[in-house]
Amino acid sequence: MAVGSKELMPRELATYDDDRLVTELKKAKEELFNLRFQAATGQLESHGRLRAVKRDIARLYTVIRERELGISASPAPVETKSSKKKSDKAEGEKPEAEDAKAEDNE
Repeated sequence: MAVGSKELMPRELATYDDDRLVTELKKAKEELFNLRFQAATGQLESHGRLRAVKRDIARLYTVIRERELGISASPAPVETKSSKKKSDKAEGEKPEAEDAKAEDNE
């Protein structure tokens, strides 16, 4: 079993979109900074947490780089009800615009 955040398991990271990965990376870097500061001042209680956060950061960088290289694909965006309605309206408008173009050509 991997040490670290249970929410940053590789299976979970594969489902995150690119923006969420960057957000999680920023959070992990902030946490690492705080942990290092605590270690320097002698207030750190759990030294294992330093190692776990470093590994989380490495996992995040790995997933981001895999997507840049095309090794793994980004998850497909999930359609919401509001975006479906917009796409239905847009599809309904397209034939009318094509009909108008056809009439102009005649």
